[in-house]
Amino acid sequence: MSQDTPTPPTAHLRVLTPDGRPPTQQPQWRQDFPIDTAQDNFVARREFTKFMVLISASFVAGQGWIALKSLRGKHGETGPRAIARVDELAVGQAALFFFPGEHDSCLLVRAGEDEFLAYSNKCSHLSCPVTPDVPSGKLLCPCHHGSFDLATGRPLAGPPRRPLARILLEVRDGSVYATGVKERTI
Repeated sequence: MSQDTPTPPTAHLRVLTPDGRPPTQQPQWRQDFPIDTAQDNFVARREFTKFMVLISASFVAGQGWIALKSLRGKHGETGPRAIARVDELAVGQAALFFFPGEHDSCLLVRAGEDEFLAYSNKCSHLSCPVTPDVPSGKLLCPCHHGSFDLATGRPLAGPPRRPLARILLEVRDGSVYATGVKERTI
């Protein structure tokens, strides 16, 4: 270029195409929709920071929601709740009830004349419902052939490693009351 000819403002910019050929040798569709691949793949620090802040804020909001749900669940227990009459269950029978919330399925088992046991009805492995086998003294999980000790809720066989959550019971005035939940880790 001569000194008299002004340099166009975009002369130093070079559009990079995916196949490396100059823009004039590209197919018509690519000429109609030119995309500078280098510029298209470029992410500015500001865009990256904005993205990271939004993702981090989402994680914090999710953790806050989980914390609020767990606090609400612990404080949502309103005290003892009648779950069955003593004369409704014969020895060896079980009844399903919900405690402490309306979606928390539990199992009440009458193991003896004066012995009532209650556990969460969700297997500690993958939350499959457990079924009582009172004569063998076990609670069975049919999903993966797991079993729990009826007296303690501890795992005996299969993939479950954690015991079932025990529901604390109280018998008075001919009724069985659920009074709390005792979570166990070992």
